[in-house]
Amino acid sequence: MLTAAIIAVLVTMVLALIRGFLGPTEYDRMLAANSFGTKTVLLIALGGYAMSWHSFLDVALLYAMVNFVGTIAVMRFFEYS
Repeated sequence: MLTAAIIAVLVTMVLALIRGFLGPTEYDRMLAANSFGTKTVLLIALGGYAMSWHSFLDVALLYAMVNFVGTIAVMRFFEYS
C-alpha cells in the first residue's frame, strides 16, 4: 500500500509539472509550483517512512517552510509587476 501511495504522489507531481509549464496565467503556474512543493513534502514523508529513516519529518518540515517562504516571495513579485 505504501508503494501505491508513493506512485500516486509521483503521478500527481507530474500532473502539477504539466500544469506549471502549460498554465495560461502566472497564477496557475504559481499554484502548480506550490502544489508540487506540497507533494514533495508528502513524498519525503512517505519515502522516509518506507526506508525507516528517523529524521524524515525534520527534513519534510524544513522543506515545507522553504516552500512557504518561496511562495510568498514569488507572489510578492507578481504583486508588484
